[in-house]
Amino acid sequence: MLLHDDRLFPADPVTRGIARRLFATVRDLPIISPHGHTDPRWYAEDNAFPDPATLFVKPDHYIFRMLYSQGVRLEQLGITRKDGGPVESDPRKIWKLFADHWHLFRGTPTRLWFEHAASTVFGINERLTPDNADKIYDRIAAKLEEPELRPRALFERFNIEAISTTEGALDDLRWHDMVRESGWGGKVVTAYRPDSVVDPEFEGFADNLEKLGELTGEDIGSWTGYLAAHRKRRAYFKQRGATSSDHGHATARTANLSDADAEKLYAKILKGKVSGKDADLFRGQMLTEMAKMSLDDGLVLQIHPGSHRNHNAALFEHFGRDMGCDIPTETNYVEALKPLLDAVGNEPGLTVIAFTLDETAYSRELAPLAGHYPALRLGPGWWFLDAPEAMLRFRELTTETAGFYNTVGFNDDTRAYLSIPARHDVARRVDCAYLAKLVAEHRLEEDEAAEVAHDLAYRLAKEAYKL
Repeated sequence: MLLHDDRLFPADPVTRGIARRLFATVRDLPIISPHGHTDPRWYAEDNAFPDPATLFVKPDHYIFRMLYSQGVRLEQLGITRKDGGPVESDPRKIWKLFADHWHLFRGTPTRLWFEHAASTVFGINERLTPDNADKIYDRIAAKLEEPELRPRALFERFNIEAISTTEGALDDLRWHDMVRESGWGGKVVTAYRPDSVVDPEFEGFADNLEKLGELTGEDIGSWTGYLAAHRKRRAYFKQRGATSSDHGHATARTANLSDADAEKLYAKILKGKVSGKDADLFRGQMLTEMAKMSLDDGLVLQIHPGSHRNHNAALFEHFGRDMGCDIPTETNYVEALKPLLDAVGNEPGLTVIAFTLDETAYSRELAPLAGHYPALRLGPGWWFLDAPEAMLRFRELTTETAGFYNTVGFNDDTRAYLSIPARHDVARRVDCAYLAKLVAEHRLEEDEAAEVAHDLAYRLAKEAYKL
């Protein structure tokens, strides 16, 4: 069997027994997936996934970044080039290349996620190797033709209660409209991601601003018109189910300028040639503006800083954004978040969820901040910190100061559809392992631990994201 029943549980038999009992109470809870990047078109059209490579390899940054690190070119994996240049189009060849390099994923969360999907969805219980690659490919390809493997059927099979995708501010959300008009009962909502019209260093920023003005009918040549345009787009997203906005800024910097100074900064931004310092200040001002808008429209504010995005300039030039080459950076949350927290941090009706790729900040900065400010909550580990070891460290480093209830449970933050139940399974197992240790050390009673396990697996995410 690929999946051992005690995977990720403590080796100590007493603690392992407690973890088993706790996990039994949460393993079948519905999945709340409040933040991620699955394609809403899947749910709208409900077409069969075309082949195993398109399902597992092409959309998964974790897979192709590892392969790239060992000399596999993205063209060999069928990843589309910006210039339309030739890439591999034979999915079986892509799959074979993936299988030839499967050993690279030993000990990684990618292996856990893939083997969970292989076993639970496709009934495959042998490890992928170059020798059995064709056989496994054929098994998956045959299953993909069955109606039970369509996106909506999988949604129901995975017991997903609600899922949020993430769309840019200029997106027309037509796929979400199609889902809503289809009569299907699955809850698929969007999230407002305005980076392309908030970040002056985003490619095509000036053109994006012009499109924002056209979409909203607002004068984006003025600061007040620009803010009004955001309010209209947020309302448009909210009408289509959005409960949150999401901001992938390079830093956690926030600002709270006077109206006059904000107008001057925006005028400078509109002229084009701005310094990196001005761009960072503008992004910081807009985080605070978005938090203030959240007080009016109720959207939860997510901040995903601390990532040097698109670090590989050559990949960015040839393939565009989000090609697996984001790199964690050090982030100073205490000073960076202070302007926003000074403005709205004491508002109990606001939820600001801070994520990090700098886990050194957990115990020193983020947990103490979230353990004090009513508006602030800690998001779970993402990108490089969603491995079991890092997820356990998150609990160890934050619980002592922020407790469990200043966190928001778990979200999978994935583009790979079949990894969703696998990721939630891992998170629930890791949390139960941590709670079992507290019970074994007589720091919690087992009934309390069971209640916390339920909250971490289900209730906190549902309530924090208003789903």
